[in-house]
Amino acid sequence: MTEEVKSLILVIEDDQQTRRLLKTNLCNRGWRVIEAENGKSGLSLIKSDSPDLVILDLGLPDMDGISVTKRLRQYSDLPVLVLSARSQEQNKIMALDAGADDYLTKPFSTGELHARLQALLRRVMRTTSNMEIFQTGELKVELGRRRVFIADNEVHITPIEYRLLSILVRHAGLVVTHRQLLKEVWGNEHIHDQHYLRVYMGQLRHKLEINPARPRYLRTEVGVGYRLIDDEVG
Repeated sequence: MTEEVKSLILVIEDDQQTRRLLKTNLCNRGWRVIEAENGKSGLSLIKSDSPDLVILDLGLPDMDGISVTKRLRQYSDLPVLVLSARSQEQNKIMALDAGADDYLTKPFSTGELHARLQALLRRVMRTTSNMEIFQTGELKVELGRRRVFIADNEVHITPIEYRLLSILVRHAGLVVTHRQLLKEVWGNEHIHDQHYLRVYMGQLRHKLEINPARPRYLRTEVGVGYRLIDDEVG
């Protein structure tokens, strides 16, 4: 039997101790790892070594992570997980809106890191497999038929609610920013109208959650966006 080739992760991080910690934990989980200590060398490794995922620190010495993400997105849809300090919340949002897929705030647990990476790989699989049915817990979404079920009971949701939910399903396990959701559902002219999201996400929670005040599926990422929890991640 041919041995499975493990996914290759590129870590772009200028702090040597953090790089060492990431490499040790990732290798222990079975990933293969290559490293870069600045944005320029990271972009070069992306082209030469074709990694499957990128872990990108926002605070690099030569160029910030937002600039790295923008350059990468000019030629690749490679999954990107950004690392940020708590004081970098606005930069974190800017990186996500520039094309990064998810984020972790330092300090983070190795379990959370692994869950985020698994979610990124699953997003790639969903994109390439033309998934028709998504299920997590008792929530099932039949994407081809535009039907939603909780515990096998069909739930009526409006077209806008379905649009929001389907975007979160495509990114299940990952954060989707307010700006991304507003742009995809209502258009560029409404990217600052966050009250739209609060209203419709509230309606979705009342239809899909046992306790809307403590949501099981539709989680708020404070100040950033929303995340649909995927049971198969982590």
